[in-house]
Amino acid sequence: MTVQITRRGLLRSAAAGAVASTMGSLGFGALEVAAAAQVRPYKLSRTTEVRNTCPYCSVACGVIMYSLGDGAKNATQSVMHIEGDPDHPVNRGTLCPKGAGLLDFVHSETRTKYPLYRKPGSDQWQRVTWDFALDRIARLMKDDRDKNFVAKNASGQTVNRWITTGFLGASATTNETAYITYKVVRSTGALVFDNQARV
Repeated sequence: MTVQITRRGLLRSAAAGAVASTMGSLGFGALEVAAAAQVRPYKLSRTTEVRNTCPYCSVACGVIMYSLGDGAKNATQSVMHIEGDPDHPVNRGTLCPKGAGLLDFVHSETRTKYPLYRKPGSDQWQRVTWDFALDRIARLMKDDRDKNFVAKNASGQTVNRWITTGFLGASATTNETAYITYKVVRSTGALVFDNQARV
């Protein structure tokens, strides 16, 4: 078996050897050990990984969110990194500029984090509980449906429709969630319904 050595390869090997011996003779022999000791641990090694959907547009790209904190008492979790999901069939790991900036969206001070309610005639929003918000929405929907539900049209045909309230499914929903939402909304007789996402 013969080994082919080119002039270029020989010069590269000689140069590398000369650099290594020179560094060692100048007292830099422990440099490699010191550099290896200063390597930071991988920043995502202690995080919790959660898959989600980007909330912006109807493309519904997949994202992976990494959070620190074990959820123990007095240790709240905080999202510290977001990236595209390479296993997602829509975006295959890529994100648009808005999706790439999701971390700023999550930590924004102006993001709505709680249900807010503005009384009729008021110009102020007040924070309310989720129970209050859901009960209020359900009551208004029920009152509107009772008032505007159409059981039969002018010809006497049964139509069972409700067209005075509309529904929109969010972009962060999957096919399965959109399907269930569609079934629930249609069961009320509502015709005005669309789902923003198309996956």
